[in-house]
Amino acid sequence: MAYSISEECIKCGACEAECPVNAISEGDSQYLIDADSCISCGACAGVCPTNAISED
Repeated sequence: MAYSISEECIKCGACEAECPVNAISEGDSQYLIDADSCISCGACAGVCPTNAISED
């Protein structure tokens, strides 16, 4: 299962820097995770200051 980012995202960018497979990119209103590239490692969720990232 891949991770996803909810609307609690404040676009700080912390998650993007942590992703080992570069599955996270900046969207219009929040960061986005490409489910096909995500390896479900959880590194992004561990650094999110608003807990906006969870596993689907």
